[in-house]
Amino acid sequence: MAYKPFDLTGKVALVTGGNGGIGFGMVEALAQAGADVVIWGSNAQKNAAAEQKLKPTGVRVLTQVVNVADEAAVDAAFVEAVSKMGRVDTVIANAGIGGGARSFAEFPTETYRKVLAVNLDGVFFTLRAACRHMVERANQGDLGGSLVAISSLSALDGAARNQAYAATKGALIPMIRATAVEHARYGVRANVILPGWIATDMTAGAQDNDKFNDQVIRRVPMRRWGKPEDFGGMAVYFASDASSFHTGDNILIDGGYAIF
Repeated sequence: MAYKPFDLTGKVALVTGGNGGIGFGMVEALAQAGADVVIWGSNAQKNAAAEQKLKPTGVRVLTQVVNVADEAAVDAAFVEAVSKMGRVDTVIANAGIGGGARSFAEFPTETYRKVLAVNLDGVFFTLRAACRHMVERANQGDLGGSLVAISSLSALDGAARNQAYAATKGALIPMIRATAVEHARYGVRANVILPGWIATDMTAGAQDNDKFNDQVIRRVPMRRWGKPEDFGGMAVYFASDASSFHTGDNILIDGGYAIF
């Protein structure tokens, strides 16, 4: 008899920032595994392009233009997603922005507030809306759900000149642990994924920097930049029944950089 927990047919997964980078890498894998998907992104054109790429999978795709830093927009979009898709089984809070400075002493307060609004408040608003839906469903006898927050290696290492970004990514770990403990009784799991150096639009400036590649990427035991598709398998795992007893964990996907 075939082992089928990774078959996501009948499940619905929502990914914020799902129209590109790591987000789309996860969305594509989820769709290929049979899940219907909801993509939240702030750029309507990128949303449409992502939807077009998913057509060959044959799954249902809903795209929504959502600014996750806007509490009311998040709540309204989640209600609409549930109404149109029938349910949401997995939520991956991936949307995030960078934002550093020449030095901590010169760090603009405006940048600090903007990074916190998207990377921390946005995850809080998104996961809170998801929990409302999943708890309500559980109280009706339909237990289960998976929540995933995308943190960063910077939550663990010293990210010079990136105090705001690092602080938001570090804060996601206790947020997820608290959520995991509180919602386990409803069959809801909550976990964190911490990417290392991944080739996305956010790291575009460093990818062609010979000095950076020599001093940083050369230290990655896998000897390469990570790719968005490297996160597809973990997304499918956390969305699937294979992870039904896995909660409150931090998964580091960095090609071995942190241990070398």
